[in-house]
Amino acid sequence: MDIQAFKEAIDSLAKEKGISVDTIYETMELALTSAYKKNYQALANVRVDINRDTGEVKVFSFKTVVDLDQEVEVVTGHDEEGEEIKEKKPLVFDERIHLTLEQAKKVKPDIKIGETIEEEVTPKDFGRVAAATAKQVVIQKIREAEREVINTEYGDKEGELVLGRVTMEDVRNYYVDLGKVQGILPKTETIPGETIAMNTTIKTYITKVEMGTKGTLVLLSRNHYGFVKRLFELEVPEVNEGIILVHNIAREPGIRTKIAVYSEMATVDAVGSCIGEKGSRILKIIEELNGEKIDVIRYEKDPGEFVKNALSPAKNLQVFITDENHAMVVVGDDDFSLAIGKKGANVRLASRLTKHKIDIKSQSQAQEEGINIIMD
Repeated sequence: MDIQAFKEAIDSLAKEKGISVDTIYETMELALTSAYKKNYQALANVRVDINRDTGEVKVFSFKTVVDLDQEVEVVTGHDEEGEEIKEKKPLVFDERIHLTLEQAKKVKPDIKIGETIEEEVTPKDFGRVAAATAKQVVIQKIREAEREVINTEYGDKEGELVLGRVTMEDVRNYYVDLGKVQGILPKTETIPGETIAMNTTIKTYITKVEMGTKGTLVLLSRNHYGFVKRLFELEVPEVNEGIILVHNIAREPGIRTKIAVYSEMATVDAVGSCIGEKGSRILKIIEELNGEKIDVIRYEKDPGEFVKNALSPAKNLQVFITDENHAMVVVGDDDFSLAIGKKGANVRLASRLTKHKIDIKSQSQAQEEGINIIMD
């Protein structure tokens, strides 16, 4: 075994995989210990040491100093509750793993009962045999260490926005390279109507991080409402800094999103800041969402005002809160279709945004039912 080449390989592996050098060496020592026991029919009293400076591998066998008259605890069975039943029995001396005090003192005069004496037993051909035997064990351990690195990096990223390159696709999924891990973007989680080309870099939202024996599963989405929130944080500094707060988001991917925002600072125009000068900020988000319409709504603590704002772009309307979670809305005839929206999307999203069941009527419908409302 070329010791210098071995050490350089370990250092290179540690750098490439982002694993600590100590972790690799400890893994190698365990693997080589197993290899030695298997190939040389050794007992458990061996250890393998890899010199961190030189890369030199040595095998040591150790024997414990015992008193021939001593007793040891031996498990003889289990009780009804499954607890071990132990009994003291005379020590069975085994010269392969034991030394008497008299024998030990010939090597180390001040040694005591219970201490050990080591002896190097490295076979001449151990490097070749051990490397071949331990290969799969080492690979497995390194994979485990890699998974731990990935788990540490991605374990707390659920709900975050990430950038990745689309590398593959199959019938159901796109596969996105996120660096140390591959994310899965189900095609059902894309924005309806969008086209995702191979080798393009896309933004996605992490919906789930699951750590299992086969690795870390990172599930991605572009149609989750949280994706919109993260895009606002990216494009609107005031949202990212907490100057503007997001109260709630309601979304029908590919159709429309309503986002309710506010600021506790009276001088801040929350809606205007999110839209940006000449729509510069909101246009970037709309482009990322494949043209999906976005209504930025001013959140109001007064539920009636909030429902009124949420029904934007309809303007000519009056809201009556009939109970805690119910609102009756009367809309001017000209604004009725705007308030309802295409296939009911506008009123449906407004209801989800405000958490109110909205019963909406045109002014003509209200008058037919005997409700006379004077519109603004």
